[in-house]
Amino acid sequence: MTESRFFPEIHGNFGFGCMRLPMAGGKVDYDEFEKMADSFIEAGLNYFDTAHGYIGGQSETAIRDCVAKRYDRSRFLLTNKLTAPYFNSQPDIRPFFKKQLEWCGVGYFDFYLMHAQDQNNYKKFKECKAYETAYGFKEEGLIRHFGISFHDKADVFDMILTEHPEIEIVQI
Repeated sequence: MTESRFFPEIHGNFGFGCMRLPMAGGKVDYDEFEKMADSFIEAGLNYFDTAHGYIGGQSETAIRDCVAKRYDRSRFLLTNKLTAPYFNSQPDIRPFFKKQLEWCGVGYFDFYLMHAQDQNNYKKFKECKAYETAYGFKEEGLIRHFGISFHDKADVFDMILTEHPEIEIVQI
């Protein structure tokens, strides 16, 4: 199995994105998701990705019920994200983050990303000191790696990376 060049804890070249999961009657089909997650892990892969907005929050609870409750934490890596609609000020971030840990059924996130960073979102994250707050979670051991998911032009990307050299991972 190939390891990530920068993060050897990531096994293989694929991540399991949980933005779209099998559905039945408006709910995540846990039986199908469990089969998919089992096949993924049995193939030696381990990187799962979610965000609170995915499937109206069902992605996080599906990870809790179908992955976190069924596998030792050492068997999978989990990325979650701080998304702009879920906070309006810096004091909103910690309680939301703690709920994300609860919804996912984990004690820490392997990767925590500032979600959908573009020129407009970045302004809000900057005003609310979201980067600094999330980086504090890393210092507390609640996240292992800090980063962004990015959705804009190269000059904005360069600006964010210049202002935040602590960024370890980027999903584009």
